[in-house]
Amino acid sequence: MNKLKRNLIVTAVIAAVLAAVLGTALLVSDGGGSGGTDVRPAAEPKAVRADSHRLTDPKKSELTVVEFLDFECEGCGAMYPVVEKLREEYGDRVTFVARYFPMPGHRNGELAARTAEAAARQGEFEAMYTKLFTTQKEWGESQDWKEDVFRGYAEELGLDMRKFDAALADPDTAGRVQADQRDGLGLGARGTPTFVVDGELVATPASYEDFKALIEERLAD
Repeated sequence: MNKLKRNLIVTAVIAAVLAAVLGTALLVSDGGGSGGTDVRPAAEPKAVRADSHRLTDPKKSELTVVEFLDFECEGCGAMYPVVEKLREEYGDRVTFVARYFPMPGHRNGELAARTAEAAARQGEFEAMYTKLFTTQKEWGESQDWKEDVFRGYAEELGLDMRKFDAALADPDTAGRVQADQRDGLGLGARGTPTFVVDGELVATPASYEDFKALIEERLAD
C-alpha cells in the first residue's frame, strides 16, 4: 500500500470516528412541511443504483466516483467546482455520480434535494444540481423556508410547474432522497461531502490536486 492510499484511509477512519462522536449517524429531516422522518442505514447498501444520477456516462468507465452531498453544505459547495473540473478532465473515463445526503441542521437541505429530484423527473437533474450549487450563497444557511426561491429556479429552467409542484409534494420524491441517505449511512457516510470511489469510502480530498492524484492512482491500478 503506497503512502497516499495509506494516508487517505487513516484520515477517513479518523473522520468517521469523530463524526460518530458528534452523533450524526441518524439523520432527521426537519424542513417545514416535509415532516420529521428517521433515516436508518440500508441493510445492503450500494454506492450506485440503477436510478442514481450519473453526471458522466462514459462508454467504457474505468472508475466510479460517488458523492453523497447536501446542497446546503458549504463543504459540498466548495467541492462543486473541483468536481466540475474533474468531470471535464475525466468524463470520458470516470463515472461521476451524485447522491442525496441532506444533513440535520440545514433548514433547506432536504427541500433542495427534493427540488433536484423533482427536476430530475423532467430530465433536468444536472441543470438543477448546477443551479443549486451556483446559487448556494444566496439561500444557504438561512432559517427561512426557501420553496419559493427553488420554484423560481424551476421556472428559470423552463420546467412544467404543474408537474414540478406535484413531484415536489409527492411522498415518493422524499422517499427517493431517503433511499440515498440510507445507502450513504450503510456505507459509512456521517457527513458531507462523502466520497465513495469504486465502492470504497475515502477521505474527502483536501484540494483539486489531491483529488486528481487519487483518481490517477486508481486509474493506474
